[in-house]
Amino acid sequence: MDAAEFRKRGKEMVDYVADYLEKIEKRQVFPDVEPGYLRPLIAQCAPQDPESFEDVFKDIEKIIMPGVTHWHSPYFFAYFPAASSFPALLADMLCGGIGCVGFSWAASPACTELETVMLDWLGKMVNLPEEFLAGKDGKGGGVIQGSASEATLIALLAARTKTIRQVQSEKPELTEAEIMGRLVAYASDQFCATLGTTPCCSFDKLLELGPICNKENIWMHIDAAYAGSAFICPEFRHLLNGVEFADSFNFNPHKWLLVNFDCSAMWVKKRSDLIGAFKLEPLYLQHHHQESGLVTDYRHWQIPLGRRFRSLKLWFVLRMYGVKGLQEHIRKHIRLSHQFEHLVLQDERFEICAKVVLGLVCFRLKGSNELNEALLKSINGAKKIHLVPCHLREKFVLRFAICSRTVESTHIEFAWQHISQLATDLLKTWVQNHHQQ
Repeated sequence: MDAAEFRKRGKEMVDYVADYLEKIEKRQVFPDVEPGYLRPLIAQCAPQDPESFEDVFKDIEKIIMPGVTHWHSPYFFAYFPAASSFPALLADMLCGGIGCVGFSWAASPACTELETVMLDWLGKMVNLPEEFLAGKDGKGGGVIQGSASEATLIALLAARTKTIRQVQSEKPELTEAEIMGRLVAYASDQFCATLGTTPCCSFDKLLELGPICNKENIWMHIDAAYAGSAFICPEFRHLLNGVEFADSFNFNPHKWLLVNFDCSAMWVKKRSDLIGAFKLEPLYLQHHHQESGLVTDYRHWQIPLGRRFRSLKLWFVLRMYGVKGLQEHIRKHIRLSHQFEHLVLQDERFEICAKVVLGLVCFRLKGSNELNEALLKSINGAKKIHLVPCHLREKFVLRFAICSRTVESTHIEFAWQHISQLATDLLKTWVQNHHQQ
């Protein structure tokens, strides 16, 4: 494929993606396929001779789309949102086009510098304490990771290295292995200090945890993967109070801030803590600017060596939506979650199982776990909407998360009518079956 054909095919692909997203609600949200569906549909080996773009393109609808769960459908209410927007898609094209591998400043200065500035922009939007920002000569700063789990692991490894070095300086007679064997990481059943847990979007009490961690010299990492985006709205910023005690903080713009996956934002108060744990200096990666101290080499802030130019997505989205546009997006989703909560509360057969703070509603039929498992099975079996469950204490609970960028009040209304009707059908047969037994 030469540049001329790329121009033509690129325009076709943009049209295809735009059509896909515009008409997505006509597609069944969850596929009909069984595991292993794809192998019989394609050749056993790669073709010896090149195939045409037309042949490849035809196979998208034939082979790929039948096996896609449509995360951006307004009938998708599972997990948490996966962000997507046209500006982010365009930036992703540019990222692929430039195709740099930004492990050091010299490997592509714009790739590093835009990331540093975008993480400062984002940090200011959620009103992070100054110490977390890079600024012109700050000790902290932000970095884009692949996911919140990756950010948590990085915080854990950095904390481990820092603690080992500290103990070594106090007790030089101990070997690294002896120290390692005595280290303790503190976690709840949700893992680390969390704002907006996955099952029910609950919030740990940072103002209680923080001072203890600081007093005992324990590294505190805060994971706000989903909820963090909401802190750009002043009315939700109080949920982040206590972040000033943390050593590291993370949230995912790729969940709720219209930036396509992957883009997980992580900040540290002391960049030296990360660099101390991950520094890697073979000769071929050294360059003359290093001595100035002005240079950030993000390979020291992460597990992989290579990295994509992901800050372009943030730059496009933050500029083309503006803070106000992003706040509107968050507020709309939260309004819709309260609409769904209100509908559930009007039906005395159902109960709400956790306080609705942001865009997640946890609900269930009053009754046994088996009954609710049967309800979820019939909802996901009908494939009109898609939900996933969670366990809250001993209860099997249904999660209803507002996800799609294009979801509207009518979709919420439809989803509730559908759930309500399936519940009515289920309860009839349930009562009959249990009478017969």
